[in-house]
Amino acid sequence: MATPFILLTPAIALAMGFPGIRDEFGRIFGLAALIGAVVAPVMGFTVALVQRRRRDRRRFAIMGAVSSVPVLFFWIFGVLLAECPDGYHC
Repeated sequence: MATPFILLTPAIALAMGFPGIRDEFGRIFGLAALIGAVVAPVMGFTVALVQRRRRDRRRFAIMGAVSSVPVLFFWIFGVLLAECPDGYHC
C-alpha cells in the first residue's frame, strides 16, 4: 500500500521546494516503488501456493494484476514512448 506514496515522494519534495531530493533520490524512490509493487504479490502468491490456499492465491493474483497496471503504464509511457531531445535517437 505504500508504493504510490513512495513513487510520489520525489514529486512532493519538488513541489515543496526541495529539487535536490528529486535529482538525487528520484531513481531510488522509483526503484523502491517498483520493487514493492512486484515483490509483494509474487511473494504472497508463492506462500499461498506452497500452503495450498486457493482463495489466497486468487487474491494475490488479482493483487498482481492491479499492481501491474501502473507499472506497465509507467514503463510504456515513461520509457518506451518517451520523447527524445533533438538530435538524439531513441
